[in-house]
Amino acid sequence: MSEISVGIIGAGMMGQEHIQNFNLLEGAQVTALADTNAAMLAKAAEMADGTPSQSDDFETLLDDNGPDVLVIATPNFHHINVLESALEAGKPILCEKPLCTTLADTQKVMQRVGHHELVFQVGMEYRFKPALNEMINRVHGGDIGQIQMLSIREHRFPFLPKVADWNRFNRNTGGTLVEKCCHFFDLMRFIIGSEPTGVIASGGQNVNHLDETYSGQTPDIWDNAYVVFDFANGARAMLDLCMFAEGSRHSAELAAIGDKAKVECLLPQNIVTHGNRENWEVAQDHIHVPEEILNAGYHSGATYHQNKAFLDAVRGAAEVPVTALDGHRAVAMGVAAQMAAAEKRRVDMTEVGL
Repeated sequence: MSEISVGIIGAGMMGQEHIQNFNLLEGAQVTALADTNAAMLAKAAEMADGTPSQSDDFETLLDDNGPDVLVIATPNFHHINVLESALEAGKPILCEKPLCTTLADTQKVMQRVGHHELVFQVGMEYRFKPALNEMINRVHGGDIGQIQMLSIREHRFPFLPKVADWNRFNRNTGGTLVEKCCHFFDLMRFIIGSEPTGVIASGGQNVNHLDETYSGQTPDIWDNAYVVFDFANGARAMLDLCMFAEGSRHSAELAAIGDKAKVECLLPQNIVTHGNRENWEVAQDHIHVPEEILNAGYHSGATYHQNKAFLDAVRGAAEVPVTALDGHRAVAMGVAAQMAAAEKRRVDMTEVGL
């Protein structure tokens, strides 16, 4: 497929980021948009190269005369509604994270993807951040020896306002440890190269959104947590999340420590540091990201590389890098972590089917 037409279902912030990045990719053009919010739809259409069709009904993008591939960027709880129809259409799909908000729905998606043998990718942008990718390559290349510990710290701003404020409630998002942190749990599995066996966690809502009400209801979305997973290969990983930490030098700090050395990634500055136990020397690299890619969204250039990988898979030039199974397991880890914090106990991953 020399020229791939792209349909975007969901024209909000992430849908618009996808448009900006497809604009930069040769051989792809956004030709169709769907959203029930007219203002978002119009804004997204202005961003696209060319003149994409606009619809308030995503079903219009699914027929044979519609776009070649689909990107699903609707609110979390709406993914399953779109996927039930989109998977039947048989077109390649890039679905934003989290895959779904419940394990029953993620399992349903996995079964349908496998049955139809579809090109299906989950939007785990963090894997594709250039600086983080450099760190991951060092881990997988053996620079640190056998990985023993992985720490992920995200200290950032609160959840952004969304259309109809859907992201203020756990029932719509799956909970913070599913909605926000499935990215990080996916990274844990990917970097460590093993499956989680159990989790302990502590989290809650301490600062953000407490003075807000929507239809008489106060938001219940958590704004901080500590989460620790054990893995089958003996490694362990920790997440330190705070969403009322705007005054931070680095919004994200990741460190992988092996029996020989350590490598770190600092974001959004795109810095990678690496040092070994033998001589205690530490080197620092600044990973360059072209400005046009860096400015096409909020993920340090990751969406460009993610979408390129998706197009490569559609063309048959590469395997799908983040599968429906990966998406399911990331949600399962979020569900287990949310359960561990809420019930104040260790949760075995067999309790969530892993």
